[in-house]
Amino acid sequence: MKEQLTEAIKNLSPAYFAMVMATGVVSSAAFFLEMDIIAYPLFWVNIVLYAVLCVATLLRIILFREQLLTDLLDHVRGMGFFTLVTATSLLGTQFIILKSNFHVAKILWFIALFLWVLITYTIFTNLTIKGKKPSFSEGINGAWLLAVVSTQSLAVLSAKLSMHFTAHKLMLNFFAFSMWLWGGMLYIWMISLIFYRYTFFRFSPNDLTPPYWINMGAMAISTLAGSLLIINTPNAPFLLSTLAFLKGFTIFYWVTGTWWIPMLFILAFWRHVYKRFPLTYDPLYWGAVFPLGMYTVSTFEMSKAMNLEFLLPIPHYFIYVALTAWVLTFYGFSKSVIKNFSQQEKDKEQKS
Repeated sequence: MKEQLTEAIKNLSPAYFAMVMATGVVSSAAFFLEMDIIAYPLFWVNIVLYAVLCVATLLRIILFREQLLTDLLDHVRGMGFFTLVTATSLLGTQFIILKSNFHVAKILWFIALFLWVLITYTIFTNLTIKGKKPSFSEGINGAWLLAVVSTQSLAVLSAKLSMHFTAHKLMLNFFAFSMWLWGGMLYIWMISLIFYRYTFFRFSPNDLTPPYWINMGAMAISTLAGSLLIINTPNAPFLLSTLAFLKGFTIFYWVTGTWWIPMLFILAFWRHVYKRFPLTYDPLYWGAVFPLGMYTVSTFEMSKAMNLEFLLPIPHYFIYVALTAWVLTFYGFSKSVIKNFSQQEKDKEQKS
């Protein structure tokens, strides 16, 4: 058992915190739609998942620092570390939404901010100055947009915290607004490269990895952040002067995310049905569950923030898509863990 755990920690994917992201946002979506019987169990599961992954990551830093640094400095795998920032921020947001616990959320905000600064400047400095770089088609995919998601997750948590810590509401809303704007700019830069990769380079089923769903997820969380800023306008006068801009760009983000949904389902059909690419569990699939849950939450919040009640049927139906995706992915995860441990036991017996 010890050897198996050691091997699992050594090869831990940096993107595994997407499991916390997906579970957290599906839990929040269920809470908004009055599905408490789903929301609260997922909340407690998420705390356990986050704690286990944090311990595993710390052990990886101590025991397998070389492998971790190799991942961190890789053009593709390095982007997975942004899931740690987003998972921390979204767990803090969960504590506010489900438990009204702003003090735990504040601690998680500080941790997420520290991680965001550390990971952002480590990764992008390395990508700029490293001598050996992959080709354009090999070096970029939808995982790059996790940088956008992590930025917007801090905007979301900051906006939520400002509703309680009134003494700092102006500062927190200004920070949330700044991160919201920066996340939008970063998305424009990155999606331009990704769309160029889509349309001018050969695309095989193997290239269409699950993180491409972040194309939509990044816009969904940007919509959520914008909606919360709209709600917060009475608490920050400078936001009131930008209200038309806030509403316009929030809808702009939502429409862009909505456009991606049919496209991504069509490409998934092309990959798995037409091209018969095997559908096997991969931790990256949590990066596909997260956007579905986030689209549910963001549409719900936007409809409330701007009195667009006719949009409410969307989250009421879309929640079942998100829940189905979460259940199937968790089943794949559980099956994969059992299979890997069984295989390692067989290999151990054969060696002895």
